[in-house]
Amino acid sequence: MSEEISQHIDQMIRHEDDDNRNPLPERLDDLEPEQIALLLESLPQDVRRHAWNQVSVEHYAEVLVAMRSEARESLLRQFDSDTLDQLTSDLDAETLIELADSLPDEIVDIALARMDDRQRGHYEQSASYAEDLLGRYVDHELLILPHNSRVRDAERLLRRQVPDYSEHVWLIDRTGRYTGAVAINQLFGAASHQPLAELYDQDLEPLNADLPLKDACDRFETAAVAALPVVTAEDGRLLGRMTQRLAFEVVHEGYEAQLMASAGLDEDEDLFAPVMRSSKRRATWLGINLLTAFLASWAIGLFEATLQQVVALAVLMPVVASMGGIAGSQTLTLMIRGLALGQITTANMIPLLKKELSVGGLNGVLWAIVVGIVASVWFESAAIGLVIGLAIVINIAAAALSGVLIPILLERLKIDPALSGSVILTTVTDVVGFVAFLGLGTLLLV
Repeated sequence: MSEEISQHIDQMIRHEDDDNRNPLPERLDDLEPEQIALLLESLPQDVRRHAWNQVSVEHYAEVLVAMRSEARESLLRQFDSDTLDQLTSDLDAETLIELADSLPDEIVDIALARMDDRQRGHYEQSASYAEDLLGRYVDHELLILPHNSRVRDAERLLRRQVPDYSEHVWLIDRTGRYTGAVAINQLFGAASHQPLAELYDQDLEPLNADLPLKDACDRFETAAVAALPVVTAEDGRLLGRMTQRLAFEVVHEGYEAQLMASAGLDEDEDLFAPVMRSSKRRATWLGINLLTAFLASWAIGLFEATLQQVVALAVLMPVVASMGGIAGSQTLTLMIRGLALGQITTANMIPLLKKELSVGGLNGVLWAIVVGIVASVWFESAAIGLVIGLAIVINIAAAALSGVLIPILLERLKIDPALSGSVILTTVTDVVGFVAFLGLGTLLLV
């Protein structure tokens, strides 16, 4: 977060504590809508509602779209009829699609009634696609000409306002079907009477509106353009375009979702969500972890007699579990990234498994020797060093195997590996590590 945003947060919270009746000392006009959204999300809900009054009316929609859904809904629930009226007075189709799930149906209907036929058609078209498909989020502000146009027609079009992320003029036939694109820089120096069809950008392939957003971003990454055309799957009609901005937003949200999912949280969770709601969400995850902890404790309990006789084993148990856990998390992270990028297939899974087992075996032997020597000197027993060394080799090998297989299995079960992979992996490495260490101790020391 920038220093400017931090200063606004301090200023607003301190002011709220001092005197809630006076207006805030500064308006927020000097901030971009994305910065305002981040600022509002960083404030407790009572201060957030007060700070909203400092947002300019023309920024209402942009700020709300930039906010996470839960924080946005906390504000929308507090809006009076006048504020909702101002919000819906000039919404375009793209913005209403983003806000529709957070607004009451009657407010969406009012916003639609205020749109012209063109924008209303764009909204209905976008709303016909599921939330994870590209067609729902296309940008309709683009430069379009009939495919039989000439350079002078494009020059005339460019004299009007050019939308952001515009590098091409898109060409369509009389039925609206996409026929090609001409890069704007190709127009410079071309004869005014030259047909645009002679200047087609042959490398620019359109995206299918039925394409999942993630797959569309993968295609976009290699396109090296500011926008790509989006067409219908049925007849190739030009629906709009996917811009660089949308691609960045989807990728950013994907990374944030993985980060939050690793702790059992949702990426849309409000930083200042009500205590009961946050507690309920986190209690479920804590309960799952508690069950896995009981499983590990049960495994330890099987060797209670051994622990009573050889106290050194109790001291060294965390070392075995920790080494396996770290080794497994490294493999798991690598696998989750590979699955997200589409790098893992049935063809390369076996070679990858062999590679990770080889890495685990090499590291297991190396660190088994180090830890074994330390344990032998510490407890003055070569047998204890041998036991913990063997246990570390077994656990790191099991961690490598689990780190490869767990995310693949979870993906096939349609479960996000980033959400539950680490919990399952930790349970496996704990149980295998404890059973291996205490089982070997029972065989060799008791």
